[in-house]
Amino acid sequence: MRAWAAGQDWLTPERSPAYAPELNPVELLWSSLKKRELANLARDHLADVADATEQGIHRINANPRLPWSFLAHTGLTIRPPLPPNLRKDQ
Repeated sequence: MRAWAAGQDWLTPERSPAYAPELNPVELLWSSLKKRELANLARDHLADVADATEQGIHRINANPRLPWSFLAHTGLTIRPPLPPNLRKDQ
């Protein structure tokens, strides 16, 4: 992984603490699910929980700004690589 990351000029790996939920956007996704679709959910089958979780993920994806807000809340950013025709080194 280190060798691959070193070859990516757009990627700057950062060390994070062993447990840093405030830096993990997925924690905010789970928080959203637990407050709505999974709140007080008591079912007999794991498939019911999976279905409720999937419904929540669809709800989150239906709002294009919501998933990005999870990332923004962490203070982290994503800088995807430029397409080859826009790179300065070519």
